[in-house]
Amino acid sequence: MELRDYLRGLRRHWIAILLMTLVGIGAGYAWTLLQTPVYTAGASGYVASRQTEDIGTSTLGDSLARSRVQSYLDIAGWRSVAKNAIDELGLETTPEALVQRITVSNPTDTVILKISAQADTPEGARDLAEAWINAMILEIDEIEGDGSEGSAAVTVIAGDSASLPTTPSFPDVQTALIVGGVLGLGFGIAFAMIRTVSDRRIRAAEDVEQRTGVAVVGTIPIVPGLDDETRLVDPAESGKTGKTGTFAVAEALRALRTNLQFMDVDHPPKTIVVTSPLPGDGKSTVACNLALTLAAAGTTVVLVDGDLRRSMVAKTMGLPGGAGLSDVLAGRAALAEVLQRTPKSNNLLVLAAGSVPPNPSEVLGSERMHTLIADLTKHATVIIDAPPLLPVTDGAVLTHQADGALVVVTLRKTTYDLLDKALDTLRKARGRTLGIVLNKAPLRGADATAYSYEYRREYTSKTKADEQSIPPVPADFEVPAGLDDELVPDASTAGRRGRRN
Repeated sequence: MELRDYLRGLRRHWIAILLMTLVGIGAGYAWTLLQTPVYTAGASGYVASRQTEDIGTSTLGDSLARSRVQSYLDIAGWRSVAKNAIDELGLETTPEALVQRITVSNPTDTVILKISAQADTPEGARDLAEAWINAMILEIDEIEGDGSEGSAAVTVIAGDSASLPTTPSFPDVQTALIVGGVLGLGFGIAFAMIRTVSDRRIRAAEDVEQRTGVAVVGTIPIVPGLDDETRLVDPAESGKTGKTGTFAVAEALRALRTNLQFMDVDHPPKTIVVTSPLPGDGKSTVACNLALTLAAAGTTVVLVDGDLRRSMVAKTMGLPGGAGLSDVLAGRAALAEVLQRTPKSNNLLVLAAGSVPPNPSEVLGSERMHTLIADLTKHATVIIDAPPLLPVTDGAVLTHQADGALVVVTLRKTTYDLLDKALDTLRKARGRTLGIVLNKAPLRGADATAYSYEYRREYTSKTKADEQSIPPVPADFEVPAGLDDELVPDASTAGRRGRRN
């Protein structure tokens, strides 16, 4: 994986990262609510010697006081001092436990002793700080005295009284929120990276080409307005004003058409199977729209529904099912009786699937099917909607008889494992993979396609090309097996004949 893949993964999972960060902040705040608050109060004392009128003696006393400071820091932690404080405050605790709540420090180059006391209430912290100073004075006077009361050479004088704390020193809410947010952000990024590395779904064309070695010949975006009821994109209408919603899809189909035409300049594919790894990838919709797009360019196209198990072409094109391919192969109907024209294009003929045979794979792999495809290919470009490759073998059988197959996959849904199995199925059947079509590509987000930009008015305005009608079927077009243009029925006639057969 490259750096752009990790950045794309972070962008793709930004909601999870944000949620985990918020959860971390909330956990940090909840932790502060569960803690017992600790208040800290401070008091100070001054280490001084007994002063006299003699300057030399006073100077010597000051030096003595400075030398005693470090010793008094140790005395401040004695259990005897803690006992004096316990007796003064009447506390129910042990000296060892009380010492843990006291911190004594000495600022550099001073004779000041600073006492920091902790308690679970502001008043308790203030009283303990002041009591500790008094307890130290009693202990030091006892050590420094010469036997007579108040005659200690060096002692500690109580300084500023302890102030009442207003806020607890522990827990620190701000610090807890920062730490919780940082931890949540870290977990979110780790989650995004793990999901990105372990994600086997198809997300980018360049990754597909790198992993499979098969070119991506088309990327079909998903736009509002195309659903289960409306699956077709009219190439003549999609570029007009007010049709910008399908403009990206129409342009993607035109790009797919161009890629197919220039795939082999000397021998472009004439019989193209459209299939997918699994149902639901949109192969039938892609096949129908590709046929319309090819027909819009003046190419004579025959759209064949080769999915004899779950036919969708007739429904998608708005044509009656009736008789079709299976009936022609079984000899129950002539090709002229079941070929249907569609009002969407004069260059497009549709051959529905027909009745469901008991052995679809054998029917599609028969010599009659091979002959039918060969005859149709002499006069038109044949687009065959085939069943998915993994559930059944029909798609591989049809691909073996055609010039190649387009494998349609769903972006952000189909996995590389499924695609590899589908391509391997085609290879084992000695079928050619013309390319991969990425379907349902998003217009926004980390996996957005190149069609997410805004189209200007000049790209969507009505042009002279739009005003021209679709060219008719060429006069020299001949339908195989003696079929005449005049015998090709319209939708209503084909439906009646299909029901008759």
